Amino acid sequence: MTNTNGARRVVVTGMGAVTPIGHTVEDFWAGMKRGQSGVSELGGFPLDDLKILIAAQIKDFDHRARLRGAKRDKIIMHADRYSWFAAAAADEAVRQSGLEVPFADPYRAACIIGSGAGGLTTYEVAYRDLFIHNKRATHPLTLLRIIGSSASAHVGIEYGVKGPTFATCSACSTATHAIGIARDYIRNNVVDVAIAGAAEAVINYGTMKAWQALHVLSPEGCFPFAKKRNGTVLGEGAGILVLEDLEHARKRGATILAELIGYGMTSDSKDMVNPDVEGPREAMRMALDDARIGPADIDYLNAHGTATTINDRNETNAIKELFGQHAYRLPISSTKSMHGHPLGAGGGIEAVACIKAINEGWVPPTIGLDEPDPDCDLDYVPNVGRDLKVRRAMSNSFAFGGLNAVLVFSEPPA
Repeated sequence: MTNTNGARRVVVTGMGAVTPIGHTVEDFWAGMKRGQSGVSELGGFPLDDLKILIAAQIKDFDHRARLRGAKRDKIIMHADRYSWFAAAAADEAVRQSGLEVPFADPYRAACIIGSGAGGLTTYEVAYRDLFIHNKRATHPLTLLRIIGSSASAHVGIEYGVKGPTFATCSACSTATHAIGIARDYIRNNVVDVAIAGAAEAVINYGTMKAWQALHVLSPEGCFPFAKKRNGTVLGEGAGILVLEDLEHARKRGATILAELIGYGMTSDSKDMVNPDVEGPREAMRMALDDARIGPADIDYLNAHGTATTINDRNETNAIKELFGQHAYRLPISSTKSMHGHPLGAGGGIEAVACIKAINEGWVPPTIGLDEPDPDCDLDYVPNVGRDLKVRRAMSNSFAFGGLNAVLVFSEPPA
């Protein structure tokens, strides 16, 4: 089934998530319903002289239990942590989609799973082995573990994907770009089915030192749009969607969760660290134009909302410039207040949150928002979620380097 411009319509038939507040979509959603914070004391590796001692880590994740059903991917158990998260989320999404695996028409399937950093945990272990423990060699799978496209390759092998299979890398916009590209491949008849999203697992000593040096991490917590906010909190995890051509999904009787109706992307082209207003505004505008709807048609917006001082203020201003008076009526939340900032995986996890909001008629809160910044004066759904009929939801991802990507989801087609 196509739009009036001849492009095919793209729907979501499966979702998977691994997050600090839940290792499945169901548990993740339940955590948000509770307003649960995934931020806790840092652990699992030597802390030495670190000054930032909190993160949103995924704890008690048993990759052997989650991935024991893998049949085709022979070495997933020996992969990097970020690939485990991707494989677990993809397994959940594919199972929900009901697609027969391995895929019946493998060259008409894509697997686009990105990562902002790839296997940084493997890098650190390898360097410690070589330079501190004076070992003569690293683990034989070190090279495969660190590659940023390994997660997409692992998942592609498991489901027999022989069409486009690669990773995106655009810092905190990685997952959103992956989903948008996959949407375009289906829309333009390159493939019929795509597994898309991103995974990240970068919480280790070296990464914490690097982020400390940039002075954007909070020692206290992640409080988007709050007057007390003083930085973001690193997270980890994965968010994966199964996308399909609408007609393909209907022919096999699939349950359709949502339609992906809009995608916009821009670059600020101004600064590597400090965000702009124009770039995010235009990415949102392009997503609306692509969806052929107006600002007033958005019922819920999942903000990028990292809790850094300048990012939250600039995103607020971009929303005001685009949405006008509707900005003050629009429920907005940053779910990073609960699951932390999972870098490249953020857009995938937040896309899941948007689709669940549409399906459940409930929007998640921004927790820790006791006193808003006077410059952030919109409705950020403070502290407690809200029952709300959501027909269309927007998800924002704005990355270092000024790399902006935005998705718009709508309720399933009638």
